[in-house]
Amino acid sequence: MRFLSIWLMLSIIPWIAQGQESFRFYETDITSGTKEHFKIPVTDGTDSTFIPITVFHGLKSGPVLGITAGVHGYEYPPILAAQKIAQNLDPSKLKGTVILVQAANVPAFLGRSPFLNPLDSKNLNRSFPGNSNGSITERMAHTINQEVIAKSDFFVDMHGGDSPEDLMPYNAWYNSEAFPETSAKGREMALAMGFDYAIVFNIPKERVSKPSLYCSQEAFRQQIPAVDIECGRLGIPGTKETDIIVSAMFSLLSHLEMLPPIKSVKKSPIIVDKRVAIKSNHTGLFYTDKKAGDSVIKGQKVGYITDFFGKKLEDIVADNSGIILYMIGTPPINKGETLMNVGLID
Repeated sequence: MRFLSIWLMLSIIPWIAQGQESFRFYETDITSGTKEHFKIPVTDGTDSTFIPITVFHGLKSGPVLGITAGVHGYEYPPILAAQKIAQNLDPSKLKGTVILVQAANVPAFLGRSPFLNPLDSKNLNRSFPGNSNGSITERMAHTINQEVIAKSDFFVDMHGGDSPEDLMPYNAWYNSEAFPETSAKGREMALAMGFDYAIVFNIPKERVSKPSLYCSQEAFRQQIPAVDIECGRLGIPGTKETDIIVSAMFSLLSHLEMLPPIKSVKKSPIIVDKRVAIKSNHTGLFYTDKKAGDSVIKGQKVGYITDFFGKKLEDIVADNSGIILYMIGTPPINKGETLMNVGLID
């Protein structure tokens, strides 16, 4: 009997050391407790680029978390946060798998291009679910959808304020009567990340059957709990904002039980489930002393617009009381554009 016990122990030890089964990604088997870097090529026959992705395959079994940074290549804190996550996430301590897109829109990043991919002038965050036979941006969206979103159990898309956008840190989750369980899990994810403000993206039931356009909304459409992060302003690669994102992502990994519990004070964020936009009626120059995170009161003058000769065309007045979630932080403004997005708080 003693020899049988020894034999069983010797048989089990290699299995324990090996951990969970390997993870198949882009024709590569990733061994448990390791990470692999990938440069996935994308081309439409004329233009070419690549998507840099790091896959962390934990030593123990667990869910798959997909993360995208740099869908807008001029939003630097999420991209820098992805770099830090890649350096500090230890797959030997991880349960499950993390698929981390380091910079989804490399052409926009290298081209220092706000909002749009300079190769075809399309917005990657308006191109999902993508098209395998479309333009270069549509093919990039298709690749991210197939290789990252579709393989995930949970999903996070990390953003910040692009070059003209002043923005306060917050996160957001999708909510719809069409997918109540997915909505509830997304809410739990968002509230566990430590932001002071959390926004509800309310999606009408009939909307989920239409093309998603947005990266994280595509995950939600596939009934994958999805959260957006918005942290960073005016295209500045801020250290503070980068650290907030990194901390939020490690808090989420702990919440999902993919990493050990983190000893930290849990925040109860202010939840914003209704937002209103203040739009411009003119083209010209926008003047304001407001910044993202400031409160506004209904009827308050929050700025004005002039023409190119300095003549005032319009006073900008708040129609509602609330907090400025994001706003145009630079002078140029076009007719019909959003000047400020105000979160209404009870």
